[in-house]
Formats: sequence, C-alpha cells, structure tokens
Amino acid sequence: MKLKWLALPLLICSFFLVACQPKQIAKNSLPVIEKPLTRTETLLHTVVQISIYHKDQEEAMEDGLAYVKEMERLLSTNLEGSDIYRINHAAGKEAVKVDPRTFELIERALETSEQSQGRFDISIGAVNNLWKIGSEDARKPSDAEIKAALPHIHYQDVQLDKKNQTVAVKEGMVLELGAISKGYIADGLKKLFAEKGITTAIINLGGNVVVMGSSPAHKEGWKVGVQDPDQVRGTVVGSVYVVDGSVVTSGIYERYLEVDGVIYHHILDPATGYPVENTISGVTVFTKTSTQGDALSTTLFLLGIDKGMEFIDQLDGVEAVFIDKNRGVHVSKGLKDQFELSNEEYHLVND
Repeated sequence: MKLKWLALPLLICSFFLVACQPKQIAKNSLPVIEKPLTRTETLLHTVVQISIYHKDQEEAMEDGLAYVKEMERLLSTNLEGSDIYRINHAAGKEAVKVDPRTFELIERALETSEQSQGRFDISIGAVNNLWKIGSEDARKPSDAEIKAALPHIHYQDVQLDKKNQTVAVKEGMVLELGAISKGYIADGLKKLFAEKGITTAIINLGGNVVVMGSSPAHKEGWKVGVQDPDQVRGTVVGSVYVVDGSVVTSGIYERYLEVDGVIYHHILDPATGYPVENTISGVTVFTKTSTQGDALSTTLFLLGIDKGMEFIDQLDGVEAVFIDKNRGVHVSKGLKDQFELSNEEYHLVND
C-alpha cells in the first residue's frame, strides 16, 4: 500500500502569484509596501501562508493566525470538543448547540448540497472514515463496508434549528466539512483584515487563495497561475489576473492511496462511496468568496467537465478552468479572453 498526502507550501501548492512594485496609495487606506509581512505555519492539515502588504501590521497578523487556529478548533472533525466532533458523537441522540459561525457554515453547505442535487454532501464522513485518505491509517475498505455506509450519506437528514442554533443528525451519520471549511475560514480572515484597514494581502490556506485588492505589481490584478495537476512543485498550466477575489483548486494529485497498483484519490462520490471516476485531473474555481469556491471545486469535480460547465453558466460571478487527463484545458466563457496558457505540454480545448 502506498499513501501520498502532500501539504504544499504557499505559491506552489495550487497557484503562482506575483507582486513586485508598490502601487499608488488610495485615500484613507494604509500605505502599501513593496515587501510584505509574511508568516507561514502548518495549520488546517496544510501549509498556511499570509502576506500583508502594509507596514506595522504585526498585531493584525497575530490576530489573523489566532483566528485560523480558533476556527480549526471549532470545525475539526476529529478534535475532541469541536462543534463537529460533538455533533457527530451525538448522532441519533440529541441536537447540539453550536457556535453561530459553525451554524452559518453548515447552512451554506446544505444550500450547496441542494443546489448540486447532493453531489456535494457534508455527510460524506460516513465513507471518509472508512478510506481515511490523507492519514497514516488510509486503507481501501471492502465493498460491504461501503454499502453499509451509503445509507448514512443524506444531507436532507441534517436538522437545523436556527432559533436555538442547534444541529442534529441521525444515528450513523458523520459530518465532514473539509470540503468547505477552509474557504469559510479564508473569507473570515479577509473580513477580519478589512476591519483593520488592510486592503492589500494574500491569504493562502493550502490551495484556498484569497487576494485582497489589486497587486502592487500589475494594474490588471494579482497574477494567479493554475496548477499543473501532474506536478506538485508550483509548475503552472496558465494564469489569470484576479482582483479582490478567491481561487480554489481541487485535484486528484493532492492526496491519494495506492493499493495493488491502483490509485484511489481523496475526492469521493456520495452516490457510490468510491473516488469519483471521470476525465478531470484538476479544476480551479474563480469566485468572489472562498466559501463558495471551496464547495464548488468539489461539486464541479463530481459533475465532470460537460455538466460542470453547464452548472457554471447558471451562476453569476463564477468561472472555472478544468484540466482533463489528456492535458486538455477547458475554460469557462468568462475566462476565454483572460486565461493565458503558458505550458506547452497542455492545449486549449474549444468547447
């Protein structure tokens, strides 16, 4: 058995961002500096890096990192005492009162589940706990184990009481917010920084990137590179300029388990309990909020390229780049004039 789990450093995990010279200072904003204040820590089971392009923001940086740690304690699946841990351990017994932020995140996750007709489902934990891909205990479960777990994957059975801020799940259900929580935390961190007057920053929570404002280097915005799914060291396929937005990538290169020569990646299909099988090797989603981008990156992976493109076309302010296993790059309508292909090993596909 071969297990691969990569916690990749900033700017080479899923993106490549460039910022060189200071931009003109806007009125009533903090001065923008050329060399940012940057901190890197291992949090959320990945490498987190934050860069603030303003001087004398050490306190804001510490507050930001403290916020990430607080949210990790709140939303962790396995940390005893976290809201999600308490919900799962009260399954079939009682409703659990949770932090308002946990309640809000679960509400948003269930909205995405409804929108995607269950392809995104936070009750996927019933089978995630069998595979455990990304941990040292990873294994390939038996067909019987998976079939026994499937009836417990049903987002409609998550019961919310908005007035009392409680969450209840049926016996056997296991909530897993890993496919959306980093996005929610990134958005919260952006809000915290904005309240402190910070307008120019990069927040990277291991593949969930939020850029605040515009790049000091380019009037077009931050240059964000789409990760080559076959590489893990920052090799990009192409790039897009982004202003004040979020970019999130899901790919089969991130975490996988190899058993008897067969590779099983970590993106599981709620309908089958097995890793989704289609032509996608990676998908990158461009949105205004990282919460939406995080959930959509998984949803689009499960939908596949054709249905995923149709889904994107129904949403306002959302674009995506799909990369197939034949190194074809599929770009949504809104990015066709913005995406710049830079890797000769890949080719644009005209859909």
